[in-house]
Amino acid sequence: MGHAMPVRHDVTRLTDHDIYLFKQGNHFDLPDKLGSALMTVEGTPGTHFAVWAPNAKAVSVVGDFNGWEPEHHPMAVRHDASGIYECFIPGLGKGAHYKYHITSGVADYRADKGDPFAFYWETSPNTASIVWDLDHDWQDAAWMAARKEKNGFAAPVSVYEVHLGSFRRVHQDRYRSLSYVEMADHLTEHVLRAGFSHVEFLPIMEHPFFGSWGYQTLGYFAPTSRFGTPQDFMALIDRLHQNGIGVVLDWVPSHFPADGYGLSFFDGTHLFEHADPRKGYHPDWNCYIFNTGRFEVRAFLISSALFWLKHYHVDAIRVDAVASMLYLDYSRREGEWIPNIHGGRENLDNIEFMRRLNEMTYTRFPDTETIAEESTSWPMVSRPPYLGGLGFGMKWNMGWMHDTLAYFSRDPIFRKYHHGELTFGIWYAFTENFVLALSHDEVVYGKGSLLSKMPGDDWRRFANLRLLYGFMYGHPGKKLLFMGGEFGQWQEWNHDAELQWELLDSPPHQGILQWVGDLNRLYRDEPALHERDFKAEGFEWIDYRDAEASVLAFLRHGKTPGDMVLVVLNFTPVPRENYRVGVPVPGLWRELLNSDARLYGGSGLGNAGAVMAENIESFERPHSLTLTLPPLGAVFLKPA
Repeated sequence: MGHAMPVRHDVTRLTDHDIYLFKQGNHFDLPDKLGSALMTVEGTPGTHFAVWAPNAKAVSVVGDFNGWEPEHHPMAVRHDASGIYECFIPGLGKGAHYKYHITSGVADYRADKGDPFAFYWETSPNTASIVWDLDHDWQDAAWMAARKEKNGFAAPVSVYEVHLGSFRRVHQDRYRSLSYVEMADHLTEHVLRAGFSHVEFLPIMEHPFFGSWGYQTLGYFAPTSRFGTPQDFMALIDRLHQNGIGVVLDWVPSHFPADGYGLSFFDGTHLFEHADPRKGYHPDWNCYIFNTGRFEVRAFLISSALFWLKHYHVDAIRVDAVASMLYLDYSRREGEWIPNIHGGRENLDNIEFMRRLNEMTYTRFPDTETIAEESTSWPMVSRPPYLGGLGFGMKWNMGWMHDTLAYFSRDPIFRKYHHGELTFGIWYAFTENFVLALSHDEVVYGKGSLLSKMPGDDWRRFANLRLLYGFMYGHPGKKLLFMGGEFGQWQEWNHDAELQWELLDSPPHQGILQWVGDLNRLYRDEPALHERDFKAEGFEWIDYRDAEASVLAFLRHGKTPGDMVLVVLNFTPVPRENYRVGVPVPGLWRELLNSDARLYGGSGLGNAGAVMAENIESFERPHSLTLTLPPLGAVFLKPA
């Protein structure tokens, strides 16, 4: 395409109402109005461009079609004080590479900026935006029609957390990552085998630095081109949905990287970020912080979240680093932060932003969920805004994770002194809608893999890991496990390598994967284990006091009267013969699962498939079972 392509300034996608909503912070379909769009005007196909740059003196479109020279395709500013520049370039089609050349009205600033609303970007280290469409022939109608049940509070939600770039590599082709299309085959097959209900992707939104794992996002409307096109990513989601697997996306509205072609200092001013570094710069991540007090920025971010739900059929958004957004003094020393108008440390703009985000998500997509990664004791994160909550559907339970991993890392001989680390979580388990997360954060930066955290020889390590998962699946709350944990990876996670798939040739690792698969199927098939994950009525202690033997026993209850599952856990390597546990009903109790079965690599101790309840009172219950508790074992039983 030559430099002489004409440019038109009389074409717009924005109405006066769009501008009104945008300036109010209430326009949540911004990618339909801003960015680049393929369209036909008076019979001529071309591309319309629109960008918000209120402090610019001039803006033009530069690209591979005009030699990247700004004089060829100037944009015109709208006469409504919106700060939006527009133009239509006839004849310019899909696949064109472009940026906005911005001449600031402030100082002497000039820069070529990527499009904040681009659907597709060049692959890093290249930085141009690409004109693209969102056409895809979706085949997931059956999933979309039924997903309200699959995503809901009463559903068996167990999430497999995945980093796309290091799941599996192609050894024959320079050890590259799988593409989205290749991932559709390998990931779907593996998730079905392991029995998870959902997949959660670490941020796939376009990001310059691979080592950030996606948490330094620049393209808030584009899946990274490292693994293929937007349509390839849609095809991956489509395949998962067709196989009954939900999709959760990590999303980062808290901060963004300082790369010069991105959002930072966009029009020669701090447009997207706070100008004052005490509010606008994040020392931990060397990143800028979004200014959600600016209505247009709020609309930009909420539009991004809703975009993935709408155009990519995503089932849930997991919001990263919520704690950093709630506190003005997060990770800052005295004098490095600015109090709010009341003199407090709460970030009032972000609180309002998150409430609005959640209100809009559940208004427009009531069959999806929002999930908060929030590591403090901020109250009512997963309660509705009209009750004073933040409005998230669920929240990661960092306290349970921390206490549980601390307990499991101890030698069993000392565990009786730390029994409270296992039981404390129940006292607050129903204050939020919790997800029990054993995430990527627990297996990096020298923390070691879950298997390597376990004490003892190899046999005990594997038994401990099976017990950890048994405790997690018995405990109230939805489940999340990072990839590699499901087969007991030895090495801690490395984003530049693939998982240790070769371990699946070894029986102990096969046993872990079989156990996780059976736990997922039990969790799915037994309503008592999932229907009331967020309700106190769904949990009942039988005995939490036996610290000396390091044994816990509790019941999970479903909504149907009499529907119950008994969970008994032995946290020492000592088998417990004739261990009496009180139960509420007489008759035969079937052993549903036993982590010590030989199938999983255990020693084969158990209860021969079933136990008859005796009319002997125990633990203030009229009947009791005499059980064999396997060493470092988890046993699930149900009245027949």
